[in-house]
Amino acid sequence: MSRILLADDSPHAQRMGERILRDEGHEVITVSDGRVAMLRLQDAEPDLIIADISMPEVSGFELCEYIKSHGGAPVILTAGAVEPIDEREVARVRADGVLKKPFEATLLLGSIGRFVTGSRKRSAPQPSAAQTPATPRSVAIIDPEQVRAAVTVALDAAMPMLIDQVTDRVLAALAGRKPATDKV
Repeated sequence: MSRILLADDSPHAQRMGERILRDEGHEVITVSDGRVAMLRLQDAEPDLIIADISMPEVSGFELCEYIKSHGGAPVILTAGAVEPIDEREVARVRADGVLKKPFEATLLLGSIGRFVTGSRKRSAPQPSAAQTPATPRSVAIIDPEQVRAAVTVALDAAMPMLIDQVTDRVLAALAGRKPATDKV
């Protein structure tokens, strides 16, 4: 099992990357910006870093440059599907690869395959019950902006139904009748 530090300011990209990597038996540590990723490098000691090129505070390019100047682990940079990638900057910071989002499982696993080992699906004999390693853990830094983004997405999805329910209750109250729906 390998330890992978996933640095991305998108909650969706974090969830997708983490799910794919954990399903393959990797331990995943997620952070939402490059500055926190830099802080976690020493205590996490990742085997691989996956970093978004356009994070706030410290970009993926800056993070990669820092890691490479300190003899760190391999770095795969990521970018949105329509986000331009400066290939000269990728070469300058000595990134080990570039991957477009959203993450597609086979592409993500293929990109990291040459840098990490220990996937449950590729391991040789399965250990006995007494030797079974603990389930890979996922460490997440709680970021108020990330939580706010997740709540916003959830509210956006629920809003049409809530509007219909509240409208029904207001109309029922104005008409002096019981609302058609009981939930708000």
